[in-house]
Amino acid sequence: MRSILNYLIFSVVFFSGCALDKLVRIESSKEAVHYTRLDKPYAVLRRGDVEVVIVNNEPVDDNVLSGHRGGYSGVASLKHTRCSKNLFVPLYAGLNFEHIHDGTTQPRDILFEPRRAPMDIRRIDEHTVELYQAQTPHWQLESWLRYKLLDDGVIEMTLDCVPHKRTFKNSYIGLFFASYIHQPESLDIHFLGHRTDSTEPKPRWIRGITSAHGKYSTHLATDDKREFTHDPDFPLTLIFNFSSYRYSEPWYYGISGNMALVLMFRRGDKVRFSQSPSGGGKGNPAWDFQWFVPKYEVGRRYRFVMRAMYLPFESAEQIVKATARHRAALNAK
Repeated sequence: MRSILNYLIFSVVFFSGCALDKLVRIESSKEAVHYTRLDKPYAVLRRGDVEVVIVNNEPVDDNVLSGHRGGYSGVASLKHTRCSKNLFVPLYAGLNFEHIHDGTTQPRDILFEPRRAPMDIRRIDEHTVELYQAQTPHWQLESWLRYKLLDDGVIEMTLDCVPHKRTFKNSYIGLFFASYIHQPESLDIHFLGHRTDSTEPKPRWIRGITSAHGKYSTHLATDDKREFTHDPDFPLTLIFNFSSYRYSEPWYYGISGNMALVLMFRRGDKVRFSQSPSGGGKGNPAWDFQWFVPKYEVGRRYRFVMRAMYLPFESAEQIVKATARHRAALNAK
């Protein structure tokens, strides 16, 4: 098989009067993956107490997504039986694939290429939707971004990507994901960690606060000593502007009303937490994260996995208990 992924047309079916392509994706050394290409740019998933709307990067304005702007793919709407309000800014999205970069100064359209390049939306099964983006015009990065609702309503997001050319000048791939939160009472995030100059033997709860966009915006893991070359005038100010805190466990949460959003990661991915008090406009913070692929190889397939839980908030201790199973499952992958 010459390429990592080949595509074969399996059949054409008709659903609700609309023709949908029924396809099979053949992955090298893996079983075939069946999917259906949707006739709308979004899909609604429901499981447990959670409802999500997954959207590609096309604009939508209907009774499901009113006034949703183009360019903002991912989870356009996240609701819970205990909170009917969309957690995310309706114009934008959460778990949104925002940037591809290599630390070099580029025009905005290149740094925001995931917004611009065409993106297919495919249904894998009743609870799983995939966003596929062919090799992007500048970076030549191909990606498969899958959103799956687990049995308890937790979102598992899996990114597979393949760089097809040596376009990343600093020999690493930088990927950035944003979640734009709609008018929460608190703009801050919470994680277990310590100050970079601390000698405390045990981690404590840190309240991540950033007073302005791009100021002390990114929190690294305790053992993340990596240095990624970047231009002095690199315009994405959130990415390399570090705080004075380090996290000891790869997860964090934020609070909106009586609900909490918890973002959980695999320890080995060395994700970097990022935040902005105004990423989605005044009073709309961005709770973000970054993933890097150092010393990448052309044609190699790379995978990143995380989970997001949306649940009623009682206390930090309750969040620790509620997420324990998922955090353990992630680190076993």
